Amino acid sequence: MKSTKKFSLVTILAALMVVMAACGGGTNKDQSNQTANNSSKELSGSLVISGSTALQPLASAAAEEFMNKNSNVSIQVNGGGSGTGLSQVAQGAVQIGNSDLFAEEKGMDASKLVDHKVAVVGITAAVNPKVGIKDIKKADLIKVFTGKITNWKELGGADQKITLVNRPDSSGTRAVFNKLALDGATPAEGITEDASNTVKKIINETPGAIGYLAFSYLTDDTVTALSIDGVASTTENVTTGKFPVWAYEHAYTKGEPTGAAKAFLDYMMSDEVQTNIVSKQGYIPVTQMKVERDAKGNVTNK
Repeated sequence: MKSTKKFSLVTILAALMVVMAACGGGTNKDQSNQTANNSSKELSGSLVISGSTALQPLASAAAEEFMNKNSNVSIQVNGGGSGTGLSQVAQGAVQIGNSDLFAEEKGMDASKLVDHKVAVVGITAAVNPKVGIKDIKKADLIKVFTGKITNWKELGGADQKITLVNRPDSSGTRAVFNKLALDGATPAEGITEDASNTVKKIINETPGAIGYLAFSYLTDDTVTALSIDGVASTTENVTTGKFPVWAYEHAYTKGEPTGAAKAFLDYMMSDEVQTNIVSKQGYIPVTQMKVERDAKGNVTNK
């Protein structure tokens, strides 16, 4: 009897070990499958973004944070101007084309492009700090940029010859400034530079210089941002419609974005970016705007 009981106990223990081994094997297999699934869902890929230099600092800052969170994604942010961004995304040469303008304003066929408004940017005239003025009438601003006023002493400033610093025709910043600050007037010949940061550098280093920059480049005192008709170039005045020279920052895609492009644009509209990065970089969150503008330039209250 003792022998039989011993044998039965051994048999039961052996059976239990087989069951436990089988369960353990299943657990390992499930864990392996879960790991494989997680790996397959991990975001990866590369994005090339080009276009607006006014939007470039924000896009670059957001891209850096996004890549920190998604180590298998590579994002390259290039400038070149809004026209370049729109044409390259339309051609499929880049995944995202940044623009200060609606595609329709640049004469583009927008039917195959999808517009993502990721921020708002204010734009104003900026002068060398030694020019000696901080406010300018719109009528005088037009005269300055069309060459009818050539010395700052005519406006109560220093006795300095005015040097114009323009952006090229492909620039969205130029188009917005010409349309909204100069009432469509064509600027006179001057220095022409492709990038906003270069424009800022030239204004700072050239006595009597004047150009135009997005607020995102006006975060220090190396150049003086001008008020226009007594209205300060501030975020609050843009959001309420008091300061009229502003534009949406558009991130265009060719069709609806997918994969890393969609994930990045979703991140651009997240609270993390809109609440923190957008404001810190000198832009205005779209959600703060109390007015809105359509592609034809019509401004209405929200």
